[in-house]
Amino acid sequence: MAGILYVTGTPIGNLSDLSPRAAQTLESVDFIAAEDTRVTLKILNHLGIKKPMVSYFEHNKRERGEMICARIEQGESCAIVTDAGMPCISDPGEDLIRLCAERGIQTVAVPGPSAVVTALAVSGLETGRFCFEGFLSVNKKSREEHLRELKGEKRTMIFYEAPHKLPATLRDFYAVFGDRRLSIVRELTKAHEEVIRTTTAYAAANYSDGSVKGEIVLVLEGAKEQPDEGYTLADAVEMARKIMEDGEKATAAAKEAAAATGFKKNEIYKELLR
Repeated sequence: MAGILYVTGTPIGNLSDLSPRAAQTLESVDFIAAEDTRVTLKILNHLGIKKPMVSYFEHNKRERGEMICARIEQGESCAIVTDAGMPCISDPGEDLIRLCAERGIQTVAVPGPSAVVTALAVSGLETGRFCFEGFLSVNKKSREEHLRELKGEKRTMIFYEAPHKLPATLRDFYAVFGDRRLSIVRELTKAHEEVIRTTTAYAAANYSDGSVKGEIVLVLEGAKEQPDEGYTLADAVEMARKIMEDGEKATAAAKEAAAATGFKKNEIYKELLR
């Protein structure tokens, strides 16, 4: 009977965030597939667990993925972990999940901390709709193309970034997106955790000097709704006046016209009072 692959979340900084279920899973599996066995060994030592490990990372994922699947098919169980957070998200483990799906191997999620949603939660930006964009390319042209594709994205955007690349990224953010709200979240769950709630303009001018260190997540405000090009402000005001003719108050008429045309309610209301 085939074994199971357990997709196991590990702490993104504070070892106390490891769940009891994750600890139990690491204790019970036959072996662990780890991005960096030295990092995972610290977690196992913290738990007092001794378990065989195999390294599984970007440059050996094809060969090791086949080996891991073969062992699971022979009845062994495996936990895949990354250095921090949920594996298989912007991570080589994605390839192992695909391979298991192709071979009919059962996968079970053991949820744990995630820098993506943790940073979003404390960003102060809208959380109802968001998209994760991972790491930007180190190639300037590819990075700029990626950002230009997102210029009209209305959802809150989340990026991972390395401290040595942050200065260029902050300058690119301002160049491509203009002035928007931005949260720079660093060292999540660690002793020097910090949330810098700022704007792209201020960040480009004040935080692109290389002084911001640590593991960084960038949370960027999405594009604002633009007025429908088919309407002018005069059209919106006229629409509101017609709504008022049906008995609505000016505030309600302005709100309804704003929803239909894309202009701000206050702009329309101000013109109605003139």
